[in-house]
Amino acid sequence: MTSATLQPSVSQFANRRQKLMQSLGGGAIILTAGHDAPRNNDVDYEFRQQSTFWYLTGFDEPDAVAVLRPGHPDPYVLFVRPYDPKFEIWVGYRAGVAGAMKLHGADAAFSIDELTEELPKLLEDVEVVQYGLGSDGKMDQIISDLVNRRRDGAQRAGNPLLSIHDPKPVIDQMRLFKSVDEIESLQRAIAVTAQGFDAAMRHSKVGGYEYQVQAEMESAFRRQGSPRNGYPSIVASGGNSCTLHYVTNRAQVQDGDLLLIDAGAEVDYYTADITRTWPVNGRFSPEQRAVYDVVLEAQHRAFEVIAPGARFEDVHLAALRVLVQGLVELGALHGDVDGLIEQRAHQPYYMHGTSHWLGLDVHDAGQYRVNDESISLQEGMVFTVEPGLYFGPLATESPAVLKGIGIRIEDNVLVTGGGYQNLSAEIPSQPDQIEALVGTATG
Repeated sequence: MTSATLQPSVSQFANRRQKLMQSLGGGAIILTAGHDAPRNNDVDYEFRQQSTFWYLTGFDEPDAVAVLRPGHPDPYVLFVRPYDPKFEIWVGYRAGVAGAMKLHGADAAFSIDELTEELPKLLEDVEVVQYGLGSDGKMDQIISDLVNRRRDGAQRAGNPLLSIHDPKPVIDQMRLFKSVDEIESLQRAIAVTAQGFDAAMRHSKVGGYEYQVQAEMESAFRRQGSPRNGYPSIVASGGNSCTLHYVTNRAQVQDGDLLLIDAGAEVDYYTADITRTWPVNGRFSPEQRAVYDVVLEAQHRAFEVIAPGARFEDVHLAALRVLVQGLVELGALHGDVDGLIEQRAHQPYYMHGTSHWLGLDVHDAGQYRVNDESISLQEGMVFTVEPGLYFGPLATESPAVLKGIGIRIEDNVLVTGGGYQNLSAEIPSQPDQIEALVGTATG
């Protein structure tokens, strides 16, 4: 079976670095990779590169540092773990200094062991450093030492380091707009996730366990080439569906339960983020169907406002109005819709926003408000649309027949020049489609 993964080209990362250097002007930009983290005893957690470092370098080993110097003959310098054949025998390939240049496009490269010696040389003529203080403890100390050294040297006609700026806002703005290649990676991640949800629906059955459904879904992810999930899967049956980030996934599924799954496969470092809710016995009860129809309608209304120039918050407001009207019709709230929204009376039933950015991170980089004003949607932005209603412990005034119902429907949307594209439309969300699919696995 062919893998879903298609690694981006070296030129794509080079283009991003060039764009960043042009945006920030002079000085030098310092970026740090992630580090191995101990899990227990001599076992580490699985390493996954820090998203921004990957976005600009495509280098997926820990303990690396990238230095970008606009206008310099060697504008891209990498510090990496050195190649070690003994290390390779135990845990596998490491690019090393030569690989950093040959395979990853660095103009120059050094061992990470030389960082404290070589970095001051690379920055000796630099007066402005672009680095996010607080993002890496070891680098913070190196930068602090460099500032002190340059300050002392300035008294002897040296060149002081005048300022340190955080490049994150500029990088986040770049990441907010997805390229054609990034959209293709997201679409592959969503296609893999669709296969997983199909397996999960088909293998759902009364008396099974949440983790068994999770296993069917995530094995489909792996078979399709996704190396890992974008975040821990939420597989929540019955009242667990009212816990937004439930990840215990150990309960036995009972007759009459809904099963809410919020999950996403990761491909090329990009993640899907999909939620579907279905009746494990294959048939919505009248009360479940009534709530489901409200949530689905809220999502459709939210879709309708998505277009370049619309405000990001308009998506949430469109969904919220339908949800509050539905809560009134369900007997959970009483009063005028506008007044209830103003009073935030919906919060016991709907306590989260409708959307968030999506990309390398499940809650991806990018601002939502500037100067306290919602930003406007623009072509190339990708985000979720995920209304929900939850009749859990906070919903003390809701009718008894609704207690324990938690429903969320989430899709991934691209803003296009003419409106939007639902990238996850192939994953069934219509009640009749879902009922026809649940429990149909053979063997």
